[in-house]
Amino acid sequence: MAWRLRLAPEKTNFDFFRWQGVTFGGSMLLMVLAFVAWGVMGLNFGIDFKGGTTIRTESAQAVDVAAYRAALEELPLGDIAITEVFDPTFGPEQNVAMIRIAAQDSTEAVTPEQIAAVEAALRTIDPAMTFPSVESVGPKVSGELVWGSILAVALTSFAVLAYIWMRFEWQFALGGVLALLHDVFITIGIFALFQIKFDLTIVAGLLTILGYSINDTVVVFDRLRENLQKYKQMPLRDVMNLSVNETLSRTLMTSVTTLIAVGTMMIFGGDVIRGFCFSIFMGVILGTYSSVYVAKNIVLFIGLDRSEKPKNKGTPDEFANIDA
Repeated sequence: MAWRLRLAPEKTNFDFFRWQGVTFGGSMLLMVLAFVAWGVMGLNFGIDFKGGTTIRTESAQAVDVAAYRAALEELPLGDIAITEVFDPTFGPEQNVAMIRIAAQDSTEAVTPEQIAAVEAALRTIDPAMTFPSVESVGPKVSGELVWGSILAVALTSFAVLAYIWMRFEWQFALGGVLALLHDVFITIGIFALFQIKFDLTIVAGLLTILGYSINDTVVVFDRLRENLQKYKQMPLRDVMNLSVNETLSRTLMTSVTTLIAVGTMMIFGGDVIRGFCFSIFMGVILGTYSSVYVAKNIVLFIGLDRSEKPKNKGTPDEFANIDA
């Protein structure tokens, strides 16, 4: 027989409800802390959501934030944030900084003349300095992007809710969607806690998390539905434990291979996509955890009607056997 890598034994018998007070209760506590961090510290919105202009500089000289600020202080630009960008892929003569300039009015972030003035002022420090990218977003557009992002996450969650409801039962749908919100809210809380830049790429990462996490949860729910039909007299808690154990190897293998790919991009992909990769990395970890410890616990708390139901067309069970 060919050798195969296994991250879990072929047959396991873990009791995933043994420490449910710690696992499920800990998840609820993390969600509360995420909301606290979000409300108290706020998100470090990128240029997409705040409005303004971001200028990326590259120089052979080491970045001197104080010198950059002194060169720009005479310009009428309002609030300016200057940060040095660190990346393991940068060479010794590749020193990168990000200069963020707050939006000046309701129609335009920074005028082309002001951008030219900024570049000229910075070239007094290093005449060979280059400006690989300049991004500008007006306040009105940034406000529309905020509401568009919220709407995208909300509509995705409702679409998932409808799909799971049709494929299984409403208890599964509610458990799956609450597990998704658990993953998203804690990820956003981590971004707020560490003040990682939050822009449209992070929203794309959150939507990716929704897709990945519900896929993992559906695998567990599908096995649970099969075992509910197979073991009709077994207590619901035991059937859930059995279902998670039977899918554990697949869950771990999928998660670890995804984490390897995303982790590699996060380390070597550069600072431009690092936030996006980090959001997916945390989402995969949280999604795997919620599939095992959160979604099924919610279904158990709500309870399932395991009595035999007539298979008449048009009943609530009409979609129960849809293949996906």
